[in-house]
Amino acid sequence: MILVTGGSGYIGSQFVRTYCKQKPQEKVLVVDNLVEGHPEALEGLSNVVLERLDIDDYDGLKRLFSMHEIRAVVHFAAFCYVGESQEDPGKYYQNNVAGSISLFRAMEDCGVRKLVFSSSCATYGTPINVPIDESHPQNPINVYGLTKHLVEQIIKGYADTRGWSYAALRYFNASGADRSGVFGESHDPETHIIPLALQVAAGKLDQLQIFGDDYDTPDGTCIRDYIHVEDLADAHIRALNKLEIQEGGIAINLGTTFGASVKEVVDICQEVSGRKVKHVFCPRRPGDPARLVADATKAYEYLGWKPKHDLRSIIQTAWTWETNKRY
Repeated sequence: MILVTGGSGYIGSQFVRTYCKQKPQEKVLVVDNLVEGHPEALEGLSNVVLERLDIDDYDGLKRLFSMHEIRAVVHFAAFCYVGESQEDPGKYYQNNVAGSISLFRAMEDCGVRKLVFSSSCATYGTPINVPIDESHPQNPINVYGLTKHLVEQIIKGYADTRGWSYAALRYFNASGADRSGVFGESHDPETHIIPLALQVAAGKLDQLQIFGDDYDTPDGTCIRDYIHVEDLADAHIRALNKLEIQEGGIAINLGTTFGASVKEVVDICQEVSGRKVKHVFCPRRPGDPARLVADATKAYEYLGWKPKHDLRSIIQTAWTWETNKRY
């Protein structure tokens, strides 16, 4: 059995569903406090047990590890709003860092030493060069990115001193929805460009705010690397499979290696939806780099992983979900 923290969230639930599809004989224990997660995202999975629990509940985690034969952990649980992390850093340090330490203590005490960690390209900060590979310096420029970087360092400490095996997966802009159209992204508040643009197309929002049109890019708007949530789930499973047969630690970027500007995203959202996405340009947000694009060579070489979805496929699946949203 594996334990998945944050397994009813956007990316975590996609991982759980994909894992159960690939390994129907395996059991999955999901630990989620349901602050951001949705139990509906795990509907119909008979081999999944959902425990409502905070990851900073050390005693509760030890109880679960004692009750179940856990061989590995996939750790998604985290708050992930950059703006909020700047406004309320204590909330992010407590949940993302202190909560992770609680989880790791429970793992170590119960002899579970294999971990796949959901990290972020936010650990790199403002890029020195693009595309960004894993050797790029990690200089996060916001509290969210700093919490992910700190947790990576803590995990490395366990690997160096206690023999843990781990993969820290630094992904770029998670996006899209399950191709079934039944499961997808649902945040409150929503801050991601693709769902916001599609909400405008669907008439749920009046207009889209685009922050900055004077960047040093071909059309003046920020360029980002959008990666489908299904491709992320597949990469996590491949990393978990590697940990079953190999020891040591590794950090891996997950991205498509192709960047798209905000204007390009809006154009495709209009084409896919067949509707106008009304938008206005606003001043730049502090700390937004002009370009963030992954060098995903290591993911291909180590995991044998390549994304299957392009930006149009991402937006098509997101539009299907947005127009049939259940939660």
